[in-house]
Amino acid sequence: MERQGNTLEHLDGPLGDRATLAGNLRDLQRVNRFLGGTALSRRAIGALLANTGPLPEANLEPDGHLLHLLDIGTGAADIPISLLTSWRAARRRLEVTAIDSRPEVIAAARDRVRSADLRGLHLAVADGLQLPYDDRTFDVAHASLVLHHLEPDEAVTLLREMRRVARLGVVVNDLSRGRLAWLGAWLLVHVATGNAFTRHDAPLSVRRAYTLAEARALFERAGLEPIVEIRGFASHRWAIAARSR
Repeated sequence: MERQGNTLEHLDGPLGDRATLAGNLRDLQRVNRFLGGTALSRRAIGALLANTGPLPEANLEPDGHLLHLLDIGTGAADIPISLLTSWRAARRRLEVTAIDSRPEVIAAARDRVRSADLRGLHLAVADGLQLPYDDRTFDVAHASLVLHHLEPDEAVTLLREMRRVARLGVVVNDLSRGRLAWLGAWLLVHVATGNAFTRHDAPLSVRRAYTLAEARALFERAGLEPIVEIRGFASHRWAIAARSR
């Protein structure tokens, strides 16, 4: 299956319908939770930390290590919330800056997390292709379901920006293009949701996605060396943890 580039998803277009956007973000949260996306990110981040040594002394807190994570294209911020919850349960400290380039998405995320206990989560509008942060501001830069929205040159720009701001490395989690993955996405959204954004975008996202081999080539162009690759349970998604070459 050839990659279908230069085709916009509804999530890339006007976002004036707040109810439809909120419903789409809820669907994405369910996909991450029940189809393993959140677990992939968690495993890849853990593998990156295991392969890069201890956190710097400057990050040490009285009750353990403090990790600074940047989450790019955060959507409903569901993956940062899951990470914060699991780290807090393990008595480890985590600070997450969760960004999205669309103000409407960040507003929807604020609505969803307003009543939760989310110490350590900071939401902001920022563009992953031109991050407004100094070099090595964060320990880890993470992006889930972002890469397939970008054409190859843009994807390399994103990865280079992630490499620039991350001291330890980057983690990218995304869909894998393939006929079975496309069919699964089409069937799932036509059974599980009536949301117009989700029904349109999910199958198209698979068509726009990069295979694991194509992702490796993008990482190489960006000056990143993959150290861990993890596939989803049905090979419908992959996650790569990488560091600077």
